[in-house]
Amino acid sequence: MSTVYDTSELNNRAAGLAAAAGAVRSGRLVVLPTDTVYGLGCDAFDAAAVRSLLEAKGRGPDMPVPVLVGSWTTIDGLVLSVPRQARALIEAFWPGGLSLVLPHAPSLSWDLGRTRGTVMLRMPLHPVALELLREVGPMAVSSANKSGFPPASTAWNAREQLGDAVGVYLDGGTSGENVASTIVDLTGPEAIVLREGAVPVAEVSEVLGLEVEVAR
Repeated sequence: MSTVYDTSELNNRAAGLAAAAGAVRSGRLVVLPTDTVYGLGCDAFDAAAVRSLLEAKGRGPDMPVPVLVGSWTTIDGLVLSVPRQARALIEAFWPGGLSLVLPHAPSLSWDLGRTRGTVMLRMPLHPVALELLREVGPMAVSSANKSGFPPASTAWNAREQLGDAVGVYLDGGTSGENVASTIVDLTGPEAIVLREGAVPVAEVSEVLGLEVEVAR
């Protein structure tokens, strides 16, 4: 049976974070609040847990699972290199609603789906998510919903869809604007916006000092 913890109450928050950390370390799934929508997460380096995440969503490996981190510096151990453009965007928008796609470090033993050697990274602007990430390390996190259904804006909405496939639900109230993150692909010679979301393309362009194209 899964357990829902109300993180607005201090003791429940501590108990919930401890339970969620234990669940992640034992290969189970957790639902956590973020600054965009609720996320369904697990240990990014546990291939079996990532498969469970995809099964819970009813999704295959053709759509790789993004990774959330709890600090700026975590990215250095996850990617092949951090280009100047990535550093500029991280300093401007992390923590926040911007995801970066970069070539991942070839030495990493993870299986996030058919990534073609890349990983999508984000640092969320939510205290509960950051506390959990800083406790357990990078997490594979997708939106907390069944594939084809709207992303969950509350923990209870996520529980209605995912049920006991999830070990721990962290209830952080209603999520922010229920807007997905903006995705910037930095794997090629030029930055490309794959999806405009919480961060406007104009702001990305301003930080990089050039007009960034949006993928069609």
